[in-house]
Amino acid sequence: MSDIAPATERSLQDLDRLAGLAEDVIRRARAAGASAAEVAASIDTGLNVNVRLGEVETVEHTRDRGFGLTVYFGQRKGSASTADLNPDSIQATLDQACAIAKFTEEDPAAGLAEAARMATDFPDLDLWHPWAIDTAAAIELGRRIEDAGRAHAGIANSDGAGVQAGESLSVYANSHGFVGRERGTRHSLSLSLIAGEGERMQRDYWYDSVRSAGDFMGAQALGDKAAERTLARLDARSLSTRECPVLFAPEIARGLVGHLVGAVSGGALYRRASFLLDHAGKAIMPGWLDIDERPHLLRGHGSGNFDAEGVATRDSALVERGVLARYVLGSYSARKLGLASTGNAGGIHNLQVAPGAADGEASDFAGMLRRLGTGLLVTEVMGQGVNTITGDYSRGAAGFWVENGAIAHPVEEITIAANLRDMYAGILATGADVDPRSHILCGSILVNRMTVAGE
Repeated sequence: MSDIAPATERSLQDLDRLAGLAEDVIRRARAAGASAAEVAASIDTGLNVNVRLGEVETVEHTRDRGFGLTVYFGQRKGSASTADLNPDSIQATLDQACAIAKFTEEDPAAGLAEAARMATDFPDLDLWHPWAIDTAAAIELGRRIEDAGRAHAGIANSDGAGVQAGESLSVYANSHGFVGRERGTRHSLSLSLIAGEGERMQRDYWYDSVRSAGDFMGAQALGDKAAERTLARLDARSLSTRECPVLFAPEIARGLVGHLVGAVSGGALYRRASFLLDHAGKAIMPGWLDIDERPHLLRGHGSGNFDAEGVATRDSALVERGVLARYVLGSYSARKLGLASTGNAGGIHNLQVAPGAADGEASDFAGMLRRLGTGLLVTEVMGQGVNTITGDYSRGAAGFWVENGAIAHPVEEITIAANLRDMYAGILATGADVDPRSHILCGSILVNRMTVAGE
């Protein structure tokens, strides 16, 4: 633990250095004739260890730097970047960005976000928790995780355990005078196992992802979870083609929310490449369902006080009682659409899907299985069969057939298909079994009907 204080001190010094560099480059860009400029600079460090069958497969130490500069000459924009922070490289990056801007066409939507929207309040979001783990300790932890999983009868092999510790420092600054500093840590543990032999072979995994290593599930628990998931897939079979209700497990359900975010994001909208074009203010989900953005959650995976353009983040509804409350916009896409930025340049910040159903009751996973009754539980999806333009959804899937609210047998080699518009409107319940490992905080989602294609 003695390394945590020095790591924290180094991080503050590095942030000051990045901020000073960013401000200096912006001054030089203005001196070179740029009407506006912005800089994003970062330093990412990490340790990544992989262990398989008790032996060390890889050990990787990383320290990556990034420096990106955008200059504006009126409505002409030029961008350049480098991974080298020495003065000559920075100057070359500045010269290149200015040269590019002089040859680009004017874009009426180009420019910094509005100065009045810049963040001015920077509360501590509890995102910085350096993990004082050295290589030897990470290897030992990986072995313990793998040993816990391999100890289960029926586990035939391992694809390995992973231990990853990471720290990220970033500064965004622009010629409005805004300088925003962020630092955060992300750590993860994972294990992938194999059960059965030959054609009966099945593979599955589990992982944990946290801001603070103190929040990890235990090595034994992670190994047990990975083994239980893998063994549960043995003797999987296909299904005859049918229509039935489908329950998406939490780690898969958040993908459905991700498709929603993609469809209501500015880039898809101004290109008119979304099935939810012109749907703001319209009902797209059941009237009991709420989805809220919460950028300031302590230790949240997507928490931040400002977006990628310095715009202050704030709590905001995305879906309110089934109605699409707004789009997801940065300043460029907002200008293209004649709207205002929603503080989402660079992406969404912590979406929370409220658990519930038409009857007002929130259910845990067992309760969601009872709501499903007889139908398909999906625990894995494969392929890229999602068309955001039309909303068509068709993906390979695996999971479990459920009868009378209880798992009957594992299922594989099937395809699930529907249209996202119908899937969102047909949500019967959202679970209280929220998966905390993502910036999309979502429990399982029960959809009333999909086509399941198998044998």
